[in-house]
Amino acid sequence: MAVQQAHYETLLAEYSNSLAAIALLKQYRPYLEMIPSMRRSDESVITIPLPTIRLRQPTQTANQGGDSPSAAVIQVTSLPCDIAILMCDPEWKIKTGVEIFVFIHRPQEDFSDFLGRWRRTQVLLSHTYEWMMPRRYRHIISDGANDIHPLFVVFPETVERIRRGLKGACLPFVTQSLQLQESEQAESRSSEELGVD
Repeated sequence: MAVQQAHYETLLAEYSNSLAAIALLKQYRPYLEMIPSMRRSDESVITIPLPTIRLRQPTQTANQGGDSPSAAVIQVTSLPCDIAILMCDPEWKIKTGVEIFVFIHRPQEDFSDFLGRWRRTQVLLSHTYEWMMPRRYRHIISDGANDIHPLFVVFPETVERIRRGLKGACLPFVTQSLQLQESEQAESRSSEELGVD
């Protein structure tokens, strides 16, 4: 069975919540250890689904001595990742220099497309940028990071060559099964139905 759009949408919605994103990071310990405070983990992680950034690219103006940098051109652009996880110091309410980018395997996406999204993210973030933060976090300074990391999420239905490719490229990935979530939802629905009767 191939990856379905509902698989992708379910995880995108799930990881939009910071507690679910932390649960995802627990499956890859090196990233879990980047959270500034596990005691205040909900204040230490900001999740942004389908994130956008403001890119600042310098322009060149010609003068008699040759080209010299001028004012930057600001361009708003979407990142090709699914979730951005930003670390935040819960005491000082400032963003730290670590950012994790989650890439969920999309239906019909093969290895080159999947890896290509991370490569395009790297290219975009090689420029000076700042985050377009959710309203709740607009008070946090949102300049770009010193340290960016990818995390790929695949399904049991994901073809084996994608896993092999990620291993070969030394990129971290976790496998997520939706069967458990689906059975929990079915139990929840049946409980609700019993309560209604």
